[in-house]
Amino acid sequence: MDLKIKNLNYLVTGASSGLGNAVAKALLNNKANVIATARNDIALQELKENWPEQVTTLIGDVTHPEFPKRLKKQLPDDLYGVFINAGGPPAATIDETSMEDWDNAYHLVLRWKVELSKLILPVFQKNKRGRFLFSESASVNGPIPNLVLSNSFRMAVVGYMKTLVKEITKNDITANVIAPGYHETSALERLFHKMAEQEMVSIEEAKKRLQAKVPVGRLGSADEFASLAAWLLSPLAGFASGQVFTLDGGEGR
Repeated sequence: MDLKIKNLNYLVTGASSGLGNAVAKALLNNKANVIATARNDIALQELKENWPEQVTTLIGDVTHPEFPKRLKKQLPDDLYGVFINAGGPPAATIDETSMEDWDNAYHLVLRWKVELSKLILPVFQKNKRGRFLFSESASVNGPIPNLVLSNSFRMAVVGYMKTLVKEITKNDITANVIAPGYHETSALERLFHKMAEQEMVSIEEAKKRLQAKVPVGRLGSADEFASLAAWLLSPLAGFASGQVFTLDGGEGR
């Protein structure tokens, strides 16, 4: 399928690994241009080496207060879409969290996404087009055990996204959330370790037990996630807005 994104400009955060890296590659394979951001400069350079004419890299921490100022200088006037993605907070139950943990999780999961979207929105409004896509978690449909911090703030992102959609009417500007379930990425390691600790089993056994909960019988792949993300970031998805697209292998919540 031709996504009609050739030469369009995108920003992808968390582009050095996992879902962010897969989304960046999906866009690049469809001949789009990508500003790839992450803390891992080696992984970003690999993207640059493979797509030298299409990739611009920006090394840094998206949650750091200075990052938006640096990013603003690199945003093209015709930015078409942004994939907003970063890692999650530590696995923990309510009793195991401190108020400092909650403050940190707010900054990690919610605050920077609001600031980044507010920075980009005027660009989209000027061009009367744009795509916001937030990568969150299937926990927005129902809590996942041991992830109270992620459960709470990712639901807040959905509330923010749906409010944003109501305030940017009459333009070809959309905002959506992808809510992935268990995908084969390094981000899932913290959950494997927590399960292994609680159930007193090996990491491998914890992974098998988690996988057994998924109706399709396996974990998702980053490429499967990226194929949906690329479509939602394309002109073809102009009528999809304000939605949560759950990608969890049929588990449901």
